[in-house]
Amino acid sequence: MTQLVRVHNFGVSSDGYAAGVGQSLERPFGDADPMAFMAWAGATDSWPNRTEPGGSRGLDDYLVRDFHRNIGAEIMGRNKFGPVRGPWPDEEWRGWWGEEPPFHTPVFVMTHHPRPSFTLSDTTFHFVSGTPEQVLERALEAADGKDVRLGGGADTIRQFLDAGLIDTLHVAVAPVELGAGSRLWTSPDELLDRYQRDVVPSPSGVVHHLFWRA
Repeated sequence: MTQLVRVHNFGVSSDGYAAGVGQSLERPFGDADPMAFMAWAGATDSWPNRTEPGGSRGLDDYLVRDFHRNIGAEIMGRNKFGPVRGPWPDEEWRGWWGEEPPFHTPVFVMTHHPRPSFTLSDTTFHFVSGTPEQVLERALEAADGKDVRLGGGADTIRQFLDAGLIDTLHVAVAPVELGAGSRLWTSPDELLDRYQRDVVPSPSGVVHHLFWRA
């Protein structure tokens, strides 16, 4: 079975930014409101943190359920893992997600400053340097025949897009403008030389852009 490299449920503003400026421990998305990007997912029946019945169904719910389907490993950039820049002052920071990270697979964190791996629950974080091709090779091996999810942020996804390594891409465009920050694209049309695309507006207010290799 062919292993795929997939981007799922990645949120951007209508002007193409995945996060604002000024990321900090208290503000993982900088000066952007994370609910502007993820409220559509949190409202679905399948949202994993749902505590009450009554979530939405339809395409939004399907895309939330599809997030974990056949995923064997994840790759993310260092800024998705945490707010620390440069050499690690210590190894106390263990991610935004507490003792039960939502990944349930090996996670490869791309960084110029590797540190020892550690495990929380059923997720092991590996800190790796190298090109997108080199990191993907490690992730595909760890995925043991399953697909690899590319989790972001925007700069990491751009690196993999520019290297021609992404097979499918789902981006949820929210009806907000940021004006500055971490940008995925100027326009989604710039990917149409490499990908086919479906554009599906959702009653939740986001517009789903679904790309696959042309």
